[in-house]
Amino acid sequence: MKREDYINWDEYFMGIALLTAMRSKDPNSQVGACIVSPENKILSLGYNGMPMGCSDDEMPWEREGAPLQTKYMYVCHAELNAILNSAHNNLKGARVYVTLFPCNECTKAIIQSGIAEVVYYGDKYHDSDSSIAARFMFEHAGVRLTPYKPTGRRVELEL
Repeated sequence: MKREDYINWDEYFMGIALLTAMRSKDPNSQVGACIVSPENKILSLGYNGMPMGCSDDEMPWEREGAPLQTKYMYVCHAELNAILNSAHNNLKGARVYVTLFPCNECTKAIIQSGIAEVVYYGDKYHDSDSSIAARFMFEHAGVRLTPYKPTGRRVELEL
């Protein structure tokens, strides 16, 4: 008889997005993304960080100050990194699991890439202009938004 307490696909892929977020060197926000095909195959992963070739030690990580002295002008978000990291030219119909609801800029990339569904964990900027614009674009583009619902169960493995 097979095990009955295994995790479902959403738990699996969000778990991978959460693990991927742990690669971020951002001292304030660690965000991860996992892009998955309609057949539940992982297509790409990404986390928020500085662009390739830009030393994490030489770039600013501050949240406040003059714009050029903060991280916001430089950091690549997890969703954009996952799209750019993909070896697949076609993400049409894919799902992206993200640990934080996408900003308006990542929303544009998600829509342009053909991703059909966004499964998101956190939504702490729900009322910000960026999130409102993102929802507006997702709705008009027909991208499905699914809040992730953790089950709260613990899975034990027999090793």
